[in-house]
Amino acid sequence: MTTGPLRQSGQPQPTGPATGGTPDRTREPTRMSRSNRAVATPRAPWLLIVPSLVLALFIISYPIFNIVYQSLHEVSRFGQIRDFSGLQNFYNVLGDPVFMSALKNTLIWTFFVVSGTVLISVPVALVLNQDFYGRGIARTIVMLPWSVSLTMTAVVWRWSFNDDYGMVNVTLQRLGLIAGPIHWLATPEYAFPVEICVGILVSIPFTTTILLGGLSSVPGDIYEAARIDGASAWQQFRQLTLPLLKPFINMAILLNVIYVFNSFPIIWVMTQGGPDNSTHILVTYLYELGFRLGRPGEAAAVSLVMLVILFAFSVAYLKLQAKRGGNAEGDLA
Repeated sequence: MTTGPLRQSGQPQPTGPATGGTPDRTREPTRMSRSNRAVATPRAPWLLIVPSLVLALFIISYPIFNIVYQSLHEVSRFGQIRDFSGLQNFYNVLGDPVFMSALKNTLIWTFFVVSGTVLISVPVALVLNQDFYGRGIARTIVMLPWSVSLTMTAVVWRWSFNDDYGMVNVTLQRLGLIAGPIHWLATPEYAFPVEICVGILVSIPFTTTILLGGLSSVPGDIYEAARIDGASAWQQFRQLTLPLLKPFINMAILLNVIYVFNSFPIIWVMTQGGPDNSTHILVTYLYELGFRLGRPGEAAAVSLVMLVILFAFSVAYLKLQAKRGGNAEGDLA
């Protein structure tokens, strides 16, 4: 006599804690193997990028090592390494009045070119971000100078400021603004400001591109809500556009400082550091030391000074912006 439902022959009986049987452990190895694979997979991306990291490290570290080595030795005009000189190359450079003048000009050049570029590029980007007829053509005209070689641009501007047949002098004389030709690039009072203006003009396309990318990421709904609330155009710019555009402005400032600080073609093509070394910046002074005066060791010392200045500025600027961002988040909280 049976006391419960009959089980069919061959049907597997349940096991586990609920039935009092032993638990099924057949799947535990599968779980363990999956967990082991999950732990081991993060090594694969690192193995894939190791060749690129090694190559990049070699490309960056070898020139720096070579420059440091040359700056601590006497180097002939033809690049032959001679006796160890220690810091003598640095002493020679720091004692050169042309170096101090070039350092001052570099700071002035970088500050005015970067600040002027950002101040002009912000309204240009705001205009080009609007929806109007011919916007594509306007963007092309603004971005077109970016596609031209910087050296060729400097050559064109040197011809434009020529004393006799330059476009600038001819135009100003026909308009009656000047009585005779002005020696723009041969006068220390005019040469450096002219080059700063050219530096601003050639830097606008790149900066405008960065700011346009930032403006395209700003949602239009917030402006619609601000207009409904009665905010004026200036209030929208100050309270909405500028804060949202601030990360892109910081990026543009940092990249432009690095780019302008090392900018060589404009000054070298237009004046070659003259007249009377009044327009030399560090990069043109370095070129003259290494290739004209035949002092590669001192040129290597100048390049290291430039590297230290740029590195210190980049670290200080990034830390300052991070601190300001943290303070702003704390104020909002």
